[in-house]
Amino acid sequence: MKYLAALMCALCASFTGAQTFSETGRLSDYRLGSGDVLSIVVFGEPDLTFDQITVSDAGTIIYPLLGELELGGRSIGGAADLITELLKDGWLVSPSVNIRVVKYRQFFIHGEVTTPGGYDYQPGLTLQQAVALAGGFTARASRNRFELQPEGTGVTTEAALTTLVSPGDTIVIRESFF
Repeated sequence: MKYLAALMCALCASFTGAQTFSETGRLSDYRLGSGDVLSIVVFGEPDLTFDQITVSDAGTIIYPLLGELELGGRSIGGAADLITELLKDGWLVSPSVNIRVVKYRQFFIHGEVTTPGGYDYQPGLTLQQAVALAGGFTARASRNRFELQPEGTGVTTEAALTTLVSPGDTIVIRESFF
């Protein structure tokens, strides 16, 4: 019965707007950034609904009626709350806004991997999975010396194969000494 109630709550929330989740603290802590592709649905308003809208390099989107909106650094729920509040201010009586990430921005991996470069992030991605996406280790790769630089921090830390990777992160696979 608890499961059914939770499922019903989730279904209702998808129609009533993401703000319901943010009030309860159940939304993802994921922060939007440049390159994220979003789906924005305003229930009952097809002209304000978009299947794919990309966050610009400045962290903004252009939205009808509202103009340029700063979404970079906001959570998904925070972005939905912003659009909801702005649409309430003279445009719609009771807007219901739902946002989801259609495509996450890339992470980057270089060093001793077969195919270094940028790859599309997938939720739950570990460093080991990132290496696999990059074609695996080269013959000279260290199997225990990895560095991770989270996006925007400028700080590089040691990492393990089980370390979670986030969008925008940079991974360095070091060369083995032997």
